[in-house]
Amino acid sequence: MNIAPLNVDLIPQTMALMDLGKPYVKARTASDYWLYATLFSTTCPTALIDDKLAGAVIAFRSQDKPEDVYIQDVMTHPDHRRRGVAQALINHVRDQAIQWHCTRIYLTSEPDNTTAQATWESLGFTNAGGDHLINGVPVITDFKGPGKHRAVYQLSL
Repeated sequence: MNIAPLNVDLIPQTMALMDLGKPYVKARTASDYWLYATLFSTTCPTALIDDKLAGAVIAFRSQDKPEDVYIQDVMTHPDHRRRGVAQALINHVRDQAIQWHCTRIYLTSEPDNTTAQATWESLGFTNAGGDHLINGVPVITDFKGPGKHRAVYQLSL
């Protein structure tokens, strides 16, 4: 497996990969991925196996709280799941965050996405708590806007 920053040549493959994550992960526009590849590639690693995209992470260092890195999307191709792809990608983001002296990586998950929750916990993330429970999962009301209640998972560095 080769871990490399997202680049513009991988945009079509990245969009197709992210589209496989419905309903929880949705492909953004080509223009968005151009932005990620051009301005945020340090925290947007891809995993290539036999020159095919096996996984990708889209993450950003906060400008308002530079000690935080937010992971927007994580996707592993179904043919490569449970083989350490997501772990390798998250480790890449973690290593970069440590170089920047960040103290936290965090992400959000929809309360019914139990597969993602199990993945985050297996990678050392913990639920940051919330103001109510949905299906036994602590969530924060309206975290991503009205009606967008999310579980927040964080990894302290």
